[in-house]
Amino acid sequence: MENFAEKHVIHINDTHPALLVPEMMRILLDEEHMTWDEAWTIAKQTFAYTNHTILAEALEKWPINILQPLLPRVYQLIEEIDRRFVEKMNLEGQSFDLINDLRIINHNEIRMAHLCIISSFSVNGVAELHTNILKNIEMKDFNALYPNKFVNITNGITHRRWLLHSNPELTNFLTDKIGEEFKKDPKQLEKLMDFIDQKKTQKAFMKIKKIKKEALAKRIYDEQGIHINSDSIFDIQVKRLHEYKRQLMNALHIMHVYNQLKSSESFKNNYEPHTFIFGAKAAGSYYFAKKIIKLINTIANKVNNDPETNDYLKVIFVENYNVSYAEMIMPACDVSEQISTASKEASGTGNMKFMMNGALTLGTLDGANVEIKELVGDDSIFIFGLDADEVNTLNANQRYNPRTLYETDSTINGLLKQLVNGFFDQVDREEFREIYENLVNQDNYYVLKDFHAYAKACDAVNEAYKDSSKWAKMALENIAKSGKFSSDRSINDYSKRIWKVEKLS
Repeated sequence: MENFAEKHVIHINDTHPALLVPEMMRILLDEEHMTWDEAWTIAKQTFAYTNHTILAEALEKWPINILQPLLPRVYQLIEEIDRRFVEKMNLEGQSFDLINDLRIINHNEIRMAHLCIISSFSVNGVAELHTNILKNIEMKDFNALYPNKFVNITNGITHRRWLLHSNPELTNFLTDKIGEEFKKDPKQLEKLMDFIDQKKTQKAFMKIKKIKKEALAKRIYDEQGIHINSDSIFDIQVKRLHEYKRQLMNALHIMHVYNQLKSSESFKNNYEPHTFIFGAKAAGSYYFAKKIIKLINTIANKVNNDPETNDYLKVIFVENYNVSYAEMIMPACDVSEQISTASKEASGTGNMKFMMNGALTLGTLDGANVEIKELVGDDSIFIFGLDADEVNTLNANQRYNPRTLYETDSTINGLLKQLVNGFFDQVDREEFREIYENLVNQDNYYVLKDFHAYAKACDAVNEAYKDSSKWAKMALENIAKSGKFSSDRSINDYSKRIWKVEKLS
């Protein structure tokens, strides 16, 4: 075991496997009979850590009174790692407050992310923005303590699955245009840029998109009995249900569109028919997320059954969304909803899957959306809302008061009142009281703050879709620029920059 670190890297993939560290120390100390210094040197040279999110629930803090009786030896070793870290910090003359902020055990809790950072030779974020937030805000003190430990490896997904397997029609189209090389080297998709202005190419792409939309529409009808117009804009948000991902803002905007369709003939005449598709699952104990799912389905029930509007607006919450279903959804998408509160989405990978299938991103400057925008430029993406710096400033000064918006903005006031005034006559009028109270009194994820910017961006999408040639060009550019997000590139980055391993071929 003495040269274990020369032959192996153990990668801690997010904070959840943090107990790898004390367990390895246990093996080296108790079974291999090494000294502490020998074991600790090997451990520190073996572990690398990827942080996937700054959300508190993912950073994991475990009460001592749960972990200690369950894993007494493991806890003892965590305690010793912490004691030695504190001792070293004291010898370096670090302040009491800094030591308390960074140590592993504090306030009767074990801070698993701190254990991972202290024990690893490398820490990485998963998108440029995310890594910068780790280095400059969330883990600023650790970054100062361990210069050069923090690196960025932007996430990737495999074109083999999310393009070649999921969308054979588009794959054949691309092969005819640019040859076979992109199948092994997705960066070769850049060659498509030579064709994006050709009307023939644009029409061929839109025909493929229509085929994929028809296939999804058929599945939805077969499984849920809902007719949808395959010529409508397929505006899709499929991802884990969480408040920061702001499915709620999407839902409120659909209510806003419905209200305008009901009240304004000129709006109706200018509105491209939309099909809003949601897919999501909520964590078992996440009550508020489940309440949002209930709201989306209640909205769907109302608007889908209104004969005045259902030619213009349909809402679908697909049943049992999973990876196999995603393989049908991604190729059929026109608009990819990536509307998380800026700074909260570490990277996202759905945005990449949609992009490579020719969907246009409607999103905030969050996660990998920032890098998508850098690749395709301002004209082939729809960006809106607060950026990460603005969100962090609002969080720091704590001056945002959503009630002021509620009381002074007639559109927001009207929408939120519809949550509790009997507008949804098929459910109890108090069904969505918690959502109403949360938005008026807290709005931790700036749904109301970003609402009008989001609505304006949605209007821009509506106008852009009227020009099918321009839309196709934008979509093709997204496909052409998607090679950066290949998982092959991502794994290659890990290999070169963290693991220090060579390709076999």
